[in-house]
Amino acid sequence: MQRCASALALAAAGVLLAGGDAFAQMRDGLRGEVQETAITTDLLGRYPRTLTNTSPLDGSTSLVEEPAARRYSPVSSGAIDDDAAPAPTSGLLGDGLAQGGAQTGAEPVTRTGRSGAANPGESAPTANAATDEDLTTGTVRAAPVDGFEEDRSTRIGPDGERAGAIDALSRTPEPNPYGPLGMRVGTFELNSTLEQGIGWTSNANLTTEARSSTYSETGLRLNAVSDWSRHSARIDGDVRYRKSLGGEEISDAEGGVNGELRLELGDQWNAFASGGYRVSPESASSPSTVTGAVSRPLRHTFTGSAGLSRDVGRVRLGMYGDVARNVYGDARLENGDRLSQSDRDSTLSTLRLRTGYEISPALRPFVEAEIGRRSYDEAFDRDGYERSADRYALRSGFELDMGEKLRGEIAAGWVSERPDDARLDEISGLSLAANLAWSPVHGTTVELNGSTEVEGSTVAGKSGSLYHSGSVSLTRQLRHNLTGSVLAGIGWREYFGHDETDLVLRGEASLTWWMNRYAGITGRASYESQRGTLPDRDYDATSLYLGMTLQR
Repeated sequence: MQRCASALALAAAGVLLAGGDAFAQMRDGLRGEVQETAITTDLLGRYPRTLTNTSPLDGSTSLVEEPAARRYSPVSSGAIDDDAAPAPTSGLLGDGLAQGGAQTGAEPVTRTGRSGAANPGESAPTANAATDEDLTTGTVRAAPVDGFEEDRSTRIGPDGERAGAIDALSRTPEPNPYGPLGMRVGTFELNSTLEQGIGWTSNANLTTEARSSTYSETGLRLNAVSDWSRHSARIDGDVRYRKSLGGEEISDAEGGVNGELRLELGDQWNAFASGGYRVSPESASSPSTVTGAVSRPLRHTFTGSAGLSRDVGRVRLGMYGDVARNVYGDARLENGDRLSQSDRDSTLSTLRLRTGYEISPALRPFVEAEIGRRSYDEAFDRDGYERSADRYALRSGFELDMGEKLRGEIAAGWVSERPDDARLDEISGLSLAANLAWSPVHGTTVELNGSTEVEGSTVAGKSGSLYHSGSVSLTRQLRHNLTGSVLAGIGWREYFGHDETDLVLRGEASLTWWMNRYAGITGRASYESQRGTLPDRDYDATSLYLGMTLQR
């Protein structure tokens, strides 16, 4: 009996030792071995996932739920709703151990395959489980801006249109495609024009005995304009040479240069200065023509001007000074002798005061007073007359400034020169001055010029003359490569000391056809006539010219 009790006790102890692990696994919260990955995941707070646990005793598998993500706690208040309930936590080291080993009834997370169906044996996720859609991190790609989504898998079809080349874009046409390009010289823009051609005239020397001549003519013109931001400067120059090829002898040259500088001094002060030189044969219509001369003597003219003006409100006050000096060359006579013209050399100095009032920015009337002195190099001429004289003038006019449409000035008044010699009459009369440029339409320019000049004389007992001249010219761009111009001029001379007059008429028409921007063909025709009351002074002259024009 005692042996049976001992055997039963040993059998019960063996059963307990053999089934200890199984009984231990049946305790709440202890389902087998805890893996290290589950503990790490629970500490890091990642998304819950179901892990497969294999029992070391019987090799069976079971599902172990991974803990849910940690709840986000914002730093600032108001980031989340205060009434939102906290999400429960579950896991091996979460609520299971905190409740003394009692396992909560958390459902395992259901994993969805590629086809979207849940795996067998898995249930749907809980309402409190975090998902990718509920969580925004720096790795989530932002939605693209409309119109900038790039579909890299799209390919251009065979019927896709090719984009046009950049060179095919339309360009703004040039306003003057045949105008000179010019060249840059320092801060100046330089334009040049060269003419070479053959001419013919019916009256080579512009005398009553008309004799024709064929000649070669060469001309050069230069123009330089500054490109300064405040002040401005301009330089113009030209030269022309004629040489006869047949008929009456012709060999003459003329040319000149003129420069102008304008300064803006500030505080409504403006200043300008200009100077020039010109040499040319004396005009055939001059009243001082030497009898018996085979050629016209050269006339050298030196000019200089300076002025200062200031705007005071609408009033403009100005003071200007002008100097003009004429020097005459010797006259060559028929017998080969030379006659000196030094007694005609003189210098005219004047001072002008002008006051203008601005009615509008485009119109400014003015009045001008002038005082001056004409001084001859020789106190007495060859006949013993003192020809130096005092000069006075008074004019009134207006300035126009409408931009490229119309600009310039026009004035009229009275001028007088009183010689020092009482035997000579005073030279006085109407004084005209005009310099207007009008552009009624694009490509058309109309210019009006007028002047009055007091001319001295070396004829005994004669004071001199007053010469009024005016001209109107029209230049029209007929086509981009075709330019035409016409000119009409008139001159009227009134002698003092004897009742005589001269009338001078002239006209000119020219046409230039440009083959390209640099070369063109120019044709020109002109006519000049003089009629007067003095004997042996009438003449007529017709001239034709055809040549090449080169520009840059």
